[in-house]
Amino acid sequence: MISIKYFFHQASSTISYVVFDEASREAMIIDSALDYSAHSGKLWTDFADQQIAYIKQNKLRLEWILETHAHADHISAAHYVKSKQGGKIAAGAGIKQVQTTFIKFFNLSPEEHASDGSQFDRLFEDNDSFLLGDKTVKVISTPGHTNDSVTYLIKDNAFVGDTLFMPDAGTARCDFPGGSANVLFDSIKKLHDLPAHTMLWMCHDYQPEGRELKFQCTVEQSRAHNIHVHNLVEREDFVRLRESRDETLDIPQLLYPSVQLNISAGQLPKKQSNGMRYTKQPLSFSGEIL
Repeated sequence: MISIKYFFHQASSTISYVVFDEASREAMIIDSALDYSAHSGKLWTDFADQQIAYIKQNKLRLEWILETHAHADHISAAHYVKSKQGGKIAAGAGIKQVQTTFIKFFNLSPEEHASDGSQFDRLFEDNDSFLLGDKTVKVISTPGHTNDSVTYLIKDNAFVGDTLFMPDAGTARCDFPGGSANVLFDSIKKLHDLPAHTMLWMCHDYQPEGRELKFQCTVEQSRAHNIHVHNLVEREDFVRLRESRDETLDIPQLLYPSVQLNISAGQLPKKQSNGMRYTKQPLSFSGEIL
């Protein structure tokens, strides 16, 4: 059997999971997070330390630290967790495209950042698989929100990242570089083609209208009730809805620091000559500023 323990990072509305095989005690963490203050630039590790404590208390052996994609709303704790518990950091092979895009966007030098995915221990292609104990974990490429988005399927449980939200919240935005509503529609179809009883585990829940936290539903429930892509929605209708909605959205508050660190598997930038570490913040303005 496998066990699934969820952890809710309230500051970013992220749900991270520790999944383990009860027989072998082998474990994987999916989408962990560092605590971060956008106002001060302070990073700390309370949330990740809760997961590490759980692993120790349950005498688990951490084998994998998995990312469903390079998040734009929280900073990955993958590098920190590996430094404390070991394990292999892995993500979708599309991370190389994401790295190339954002290295250019932030004007990072090759010395500052490699674009070959070498910051990760393994990059997964579509239909790759690996073992957790004697249980097979299948990797399903599910781009659209980002180029590198993947879903991890173990037995009847699919950890979908941002490809889907709970049915009353719909789907994730597609207006980041490399995003595509048309591609996302195909990725959602992959997930909705899984057996009806398969449980979908979400990476975020923003608790629309203040409802209680929810982060799992069956494929059958998502097919029938997802407000953006239920059974009756055609591709053209979904793309029109998704693109028009995306035009109204502001960028995530933590986009710039998150992406710069997450394309490096959560590794912090190197210290500058003054002993400080920095991320870049692009500026934009209208009109003429003297």
